[in-house]
Amino acid sequence: MLKQTMPLLFETLSQYPVVCARIMGSQLNPNLKGEVWVYPFLEGSLLVADIQGLPFSGFYGFHIHQTGPCVVGEGYTGFRGIGGHYSPTEQPHPYHSGDLPVLMAYYNHAFMIVYSDRFVPSEITGRAIVVHQFPDDYRTQPTGDSGGQIGCGTFYPCFEKNPTRPSGPARTSLPT
Repeated sequence: MLKQTMPLLFETLSQYPVVCARIMGSQLNPNLKGEVWVYPFLEGSLLVADIQGLPFSGFYGFHIHQTGPCVVGEGYTGFRGIGGHYSPTEQPHPYHSGDLPVLMAYYNHAFMIVYSDRFVPSEITGRAIVVHQFPDDYRTQPTGDSGGQIGCGTFYPCFEKNPTRPSGPARTSLPT
């Protein structure tokens, strides 16, 4: 199976992502920043997350929330108006469409590629992607007891003719 999947993965990542999000930190985490790129893949989406400035090495909750945009709130109150986890079928946690695996940070940097068949890129455009201060326990309702929102980005369409895109097929830069 890996022999069939790897060429498809390489082909997918050599294209432009369909939706992108630029992660920014909360007031108490101003150095947190990153990017998330989403590609159509198989029957769902392939997410690529590259986030730095995380407060410590360890695990962090990572979820797509109901709405955007990300508006910074006070301290660990996170980001106002983004709602709960994205769940169009109203499943319990951890079966929300927006429930993702935890981010694993090492020396304050996390990089993850994950496949989800719970949504396609167009379904998350305009929604928020959130980094939480604690790892998701995958049990506690409704959020996995993952604590405050320390980072947030809003998904928007990526554009193929992005003037800030560096040369090379696999990586894009988000507009500033």
